[in-house]
Amino acid sequence: MTSLQRLWVCRGRILLCCLLGSLWETAALQIHYSIPEEMEKGSFVGDIAKDLGLEPHKLSELGARIVSGGKQHFVLNVRRGSLIIAERIDREKICLGISICLLNVELLMEGKVKIYGIEVEVTDINDNAPRFRTDEVEIKINENAAPGIRFGLPSARDPDVGVYSLQSYQLSQNNHFSLNVRSGIDGVKYPELVLERMLDREEESVLHLILKASDGGDPSLSGTARIRVLVLDSNDNAPVFTQSEYSVSVPENVPEGTLLLRMNATDSDEGVNGEVTYSFWNIDDKASEIFQLDSRTGELLLVESLDYEESKIYEMEIQGQDGGGLLTSAKVLVRVLDVNDNAPEVTVTSFTSSIPENSLPGTVIALLKVHDRDSGDNGHVTCSIPGHLPFKLEKSYANYYSLIIDKTLDREQISTYNVTVTATDQGTPLLFTDTHIPLRVEDTNDNPPSFDQISYSAYIPENNARGSSIYSVTASDPDTEENARPTYSISDYILHGAPLSSYISINSETGVLYALRSFDYEQFRDLQLQVTAKDGGDPPLSSNVSLTLFILDQNDNAPEILYPTFPTDGSTGVELAPRSAEPGYLVTKVVAVDGDSGQNAWLSYRLQKATEPGLFSVGLHTGEIRTIRAFLDKDALKQSLVVAVMDNGEPPLSATISVTVAVADSIPEILSDLSNLKTAVHLEDASLTLYLVIAVAVVSSLFFVFIIVLLVIKLRHWRNSQVLRSYSSQLGNIPHSQFVGLDGVQAFLQTYAHEVSLTMDSRKSQLLFPQPNYADTLISQQSCEKKEPLLIPEDSRFSARDPALISQAPPNTDWRFSQAQRPGTSGSQNGDEGGTWPNNQFDTEMLQAMILASANEAADGSSTLGGGAGTMGLSARYGPQFTLQHVPDYRQNVYIPGSTATLANAAGKRDGKAPAGGNGNKKKSGKKEKK
Repeated sequence: MTSLQRLWVCRGRILLCCLLGSLWETAALQIHYSIPEEMEKGSFVGDIAKDLGLEPHKLSELGARIVSGGKQHFVLNVRRGSLIIAERIDREKICLGISICLLNVELLMEGKVKIYGIEVEVTDINDNAPRFRTDEVEIKINENAAPGIRFGLPSARDPDVGVYSLQSYQLSQNNHFSLNVRSGIDGVKYPELVLERMLDREEESVLHLILKASDGGDPSLSGTARIRVLVLDSNDNAPVFTQSEYSVSVPENVPEGTLLLRMNATDSDEGVNGEVTYSFWNIDDKASEIFQLDSRTGELLLVESLDYEESKIYEMEIQGQDGGGLLTSAKVLVRVLDVNDNAPEVTVTSFTSSIPENSLPGTVIALLKVHDRDSGDNGHVTCSIPGHLPFKLEKSYANYYSLIIDKTLDREQISTYNVTVTATDQGTPLLFTDTHIPLRVEDTNDNPPSFDQISYSAYIPENNARGSSIYSVTASDPDTEENARPTYSISDYILHGAPLSSYISINSETGVLYALRSFDYEQFRDLQLQVTAKDGGDPPLSSNVSLTLFILDQNDNAPEILYPTFPTDGSTGVELAPRSAEPGYLVTKVVAVDGDSGQNAWLSYRLQKATEPGLFSVGLHTGEIRTIRAFLDKDALKQSLVVAVMDNGEPPLSATISVTVAVADSIPEILSDLSNLKTAVHLEDASLTLYLVIAVAVVSSLFFVFIIVLLVIKLRHWRNSQVLRSYSSQLGNIPHSQFVGLDGVQAFLQTYAHEVSLTMDSRKSQLLFPQPNYADTLISQQSCEKKEPLLIPEDSRFSARDPALISQAPPNTDWRFSQAQRPGTSGSQNGDEGGTWPNNQFDTEMLQAMILASANEAADGSSTLGGGAGTMGLSARYGPQFTLQHVPDYRQNVYIPGSTATLANAAGKRDGKAPAGGNGNKKKSGKKEKK
């Protein structure tokens, strides 16, 4: 029993200690200061750093700041760690009518996410004197009024509290009245004027009194009001209210104009003395703006809206006065009832927008302050958040709530939260406020990279290209940024005497594997790799996966013949076959192997070449060489066989072997012949080399011949261009005005007919320029009058001063042409039909020379005779039907000065022959000029 009592005593002590500890912690979070009102701005209030046990610089490091809502009366000096006044504080403005004025300040430590409450009490000083609402009061008293009657006086107001508030009233010295002071339920003192002696209007009709109100300050402050008492004739009955105190309770949301209260005062007198008027007697300024009193009915009306949060009760005094001047008064109390008209307010005091996903439960995310201006249940606020979130709300201090982490966070599942904090009061109806707090979960490196498969396998053909990509692995990481960026590597080990890194490499960013060597199936058939993916987090996380690379065989090995082999001493290996061998006799067997595997190693044998076709056969799969028939006497002693061995790969590879079979019954018979044997392979190789040398020599010769021909053609073209350039320079002195351009060809604007007379034995020749042909459409008047020679170079043997050259020969009127030979269109010319060809030899030669000269100029592209093609420039004079076939050929004795062409050239064009080169024409012209 005793042990049980001790156990209960211990438990009680433990509970007491816990309770005292919690109370001490609560008290430690509350700091109290007291200051008088009307202190200057910047005045010192308290040393917060010292009271919290911190150094002044710690406040700035912890991010201390004041988070109180509403008007800030204080500021925090972080440098000194003290609380100072932000502006002059007037206690009567902020705590009017309140005995103890307390200002609460909340100090937030961001580093600790903790709230400290600071309570500052503003004490009163005697800075306000009592003051009456009216400076002068008039009271009417009947002279028959009995002593002891009371008359209400206006009360003074002093906003100070305590001893500095209104303490006493004093009435000036007089013979008829005394002063009585009564106190209301709120402690307000109301003065009353008491009649002590009967009044006599005939002695003194007006009395002047002074009422003085004083406070308890030192020195005392006071205020005065003048009282003017009018002595009236007899009025026996004063008005009387039905109640000495009227009280009404109204909700704060009643509309304006509502009738709150009706007061009634009665007077037993008749007439004017029985009529009562109502008026406010003692009322403060705020109440006089809210309420209105009907002076005749005594109805109290609401003219402005009520607000419970501003004032909960209004106290006033109503006075009733009859027509005779008698007064009565009654007190009116208007109590304001609170209604739930204010929704809760939520203020986010401290907030962290992003939190690491590895934050521990209990970490504070945000600090919230809730407030409701209503009172009672209407002002009782509860906060809540949705239950499915990994957070919870805890009440930390007064009306502060902390939003803390309740469960482990995982960014890969949910990366952002929008926490809705709902603050709800307990009023009717319920009012609530939603506050949204966005939260972003920051990534931490808590997930290693992962591969899609447990293991990977890949197949690579052998003989692959070096540096080619062979496979790719990819790892995924649900983290973000650097935490989700994997880098790849391969675990190294020794393989066939070389490190694995010399065989395989991997791109650290993409995971693509590259072959650094060409793999050989015959060397190893698979590779075992371990690929590691490591992310870029701190610390980095990694994961491994196994990768097997299988090498696929390719047909890269030709068959290797093991037997028969050539002797190493230089002699020739020979297989013996007796001449008496039966068909199917096994002479020898070709044995071959292939380094590949599978189908690439399947070998087949065939006889490629034999001295005697049809004598031997080779087994397709065995390689056995057997006789097909019996040996004959005509069969050669030495039989040369070429056996090809081919594998089954794609493409197939093969090898050949030459086998020499000696047909003899005994060895001495063939010893003399074996020393001279030559293998067919060596002969074939020698012939092939000779053919290659001949082919290379032929191709080289053809190439040099082509180069020489090309150079000759280029030199000839260059020489022709030089000749044409010197030929075209002779026409450079002809003015451009004498030419007209037609499709890139320049022609003279005038058409001339030339008469040339040349002889074989004479050194003088005659060249005449007759009048131009007016049938040409391109001639002008100036050209018709021109008599001087055209295109005669300075070095010409013909002189322009020779009168024989300037004089024009008259036309031969004896020439006649038939209708088909007339100029112009057939039948368009007038004349005789009986015209004949000139039979004079001299005239014929002149005409022939002129025709040939025109033809020569037309062939050179510089003809001055404007004729058409095929007429040698004579169509303008003799008609289009006139051709050279009517004229004998006298080209041997004709040379046209100033022209680089010859008559033979023109004749060649007429006969369809190609003209000779320009150089040849110049030589011929020179020869003819010499003649």
